[in-house]
Amino acid sequence: MANYSYPIDLEWSHEEMNKVIKLWNAVEEAYEKGIQVEAFKKAYQEFKTVVRSIGEEKRLGREFEEASGYSLYRVVQASKNATKIIRMEGLKK
Repeated sequence: MANYSYPIDLEWSHEEMNKVIKLWNAVEEAYEKGIQVEAFKKAYQEFKTVVRSIGEEKRLGREFEEASGYSLYRVVQASKNATKIIRMEGLKK
């Protein structure tokens, strides 16, 4: 696994940062080994309590994808159709 920084806002509280980092971890897990749909959806719902606007979500998702090669958008889309486990293909660019 490569080293990179997660996109976070330093103005967020410690609790808010944890919620966002849990989502980035869930996206990584979807690509690296697979994640339960419900676990991903829970992490995404928590993330949305911090990042409410679609514009900010897209910006952070792009920053995360540029740093990691993993797409938040693609995992969210996969979670809509998956029933048990989300396993993403196409690791890194």
